This record gives sequence, structure tokens and C-alpha cells, in this order.
Amino acid sequence: MTNRATYRVLAAATALLALSAGAGCSTGGAGADPQRVDVVAAFYPLQFLAERIGGDAVRVTNLAKPGAEPHDLELNPSQVGEVSDAELIVYLKGFQPAVDDAVAQNGGDRAFDVTSVQPLLDASAGGHDHEGEEGHAEESGGKDPHVWLDPTRLAGIGDQLAQRLGKADPDHAADYTARAAALRADLTTLDGEFTHGLATCQRREIVTSHAAFGYLADRYQLDQVGITGLSPDVEPSPQRLAHVIEEAKEHQATTIFFETLVSPKVAETIAGQVGAKTAVLDPIEGLAAGSNGDYLSVMRTNLRTLQTALSCS
Repeated sequence: MTNRATYRVLAAATALLALSAGAGCSTGGAGADPQRVDVVAAFYPLQFLAERIGGDAVRVTNLAKPGAEPHDLELNPSQVGEVSDAELIVYLKGFQPAVDDAVAQNGGDRAFDVTSVQPLLDASAGGHDHEGEEGHAEESGGKDPHVWLDPTRLAGIGDQLAQRLGKADPDHAADYTARAAALRADLTTLDGEFTHGLATCQRREIVTSHAAFGYLADRYQLDQVGITGLSPDVEPSPQRLAHVIEEAKEHQATTIFFETLVSPKVAETIAGQVGAKTAVLDPIEGLAAGSNGDYLSVMRTNLRTLQTALSCS
């Protein structure tokens, strides 16, 4: 078997010769950096996993830019080229149709679909089913894609990602496994903080701007009331708004949650109707532009926000 490093140097040289000859063809997954595995991540939580597990042996490109809502991502030609050239593509099938299309056309056996590791929950898990609501539920077959909001499930995805990286780069397989184990330890600690921090609360209902928190609610015995369904840009019907207001009053909700990447107007309207305040509960679909946080720090901020809103002791 050809030594991997030698192969990648040869591949890079071949690509350089092709460019100098004016050829415009793809490098076919050989990667732009001969010293590192080129990984394309479809959106932030998958970038976080790839960077933590890959370390300095990988080069990670996130298709969804900071501050952008990733559900409806459209890929430009350069990004389609990045998918074509990547040695590993980490994505969540059904979450971003444009990425699904690019993977179907150019991914081949280099694609790692995280839903193959962690089967998705039904959209109604962790809360109330919203019959008749249009949006992302139809695109994902009525499944909730926000699997990363359960740290234990994210750890399982990380373990499998380490195996895939090890197949792409056998020389560093042991390093990937070790870093995945370290990440699992961090996520287990985080899970314990949530379990303990939300064990005793006066309320367990969370009213959220869209139904992104089913996994978190399912893991920590909360009850999610989503103003809209799985898609954050679907306008709720007047009937749905009335129902959410009624539920918020019934459960004496003190806080209506909105998100960093979505307008807070609807949440503010409901809060005004029920005499509640608003606060950010971040689904971590992407980091805000200029953010210095990461998945772990944002999750801990979410925990503190929930403890305050739910009057946890």
C-alpha cells in the first residue's frame, strides 16, 4: 500500500501541474493541504467535533459562516468545490438540502452522515406535537435534527467520527481515538452539570421560538413548547400563537426564549401578552459573528439561563 504522506504529496504535485496547464478539474478528494486531512463540516457543531477530534492533523472548513442561519444554506460554486475536494465531509442528512445535494453529486464514499450514528428523534419528542405546522418537519421526514443538544449523543457521534478519520489517516488513528475519548469526558462532565443543575426546578416547561430543543428536553426531563415547528423562519399561525400564550399562562412561564440567529419579535410579542421577559436560549446551530465561545461554553450559558428561568435550586 502506498505511503499516505507520499500519496498526498504526489496528489498535490499532480494538482499543481493540472492548474499550470490550465485544467479546471477537481482534485477528487485529494485535499488542498498535503500535511493534513481536509474536512468539510456542514455547520458549527460538526466543525466543533472535527476540530476537537482532528486536532492539528486536520484542516476543517465550515460551510455555514458565523452569524448565518444554517437551515437554508445555499452553496456557492467555491463551496461546492470544497465539498468535491474534501477527504471527509461531515454532515447531517435532511438538515441542509443544499448540502445534501452537493454530497449526493460529489460526496461519494467520503461523506459521513451523523444520522447513521444517532437515529433522530421524532419532531414531537421532548414537547408538544404541532399538527399542521409547515416547515422543516417535512424535509426531515418529521424528525428533529438538533441531535447535538444532547451531549451524550454528541459524544457517540464523536467516537464514530474518530473512526472515520482513522480510516482516512491511519498514521494518526490512535490520536483521533484519544482525542475523542477526551472530548467524551468533557461532554460527560457537561451532561452531569445539566442533570444536577436542572434536577430541582419550580417549572419544567420551556417556551422557545422554534422547536429546536427536543433532545435537551428529552434528556433532562423538560417540556418544550415551540412557538413554531422545526424551521425557525416559519411564521406561526394566529391559532398557534394563541395556544402558546395559553400554555405559557397555564404554566406560569416567566421567560420566553428566543435565539441568537433569529428575530426575537414573536417571542417579545408573546412575552408581552403573558407578562414574561425574554432571554436567549441558543440552539448552537452556529456561533454568532465575533463570538469567542464554543459548544461547551454556550451550553453552560444555556444551563445558567434555564436555571434562572425555571427557578432551579
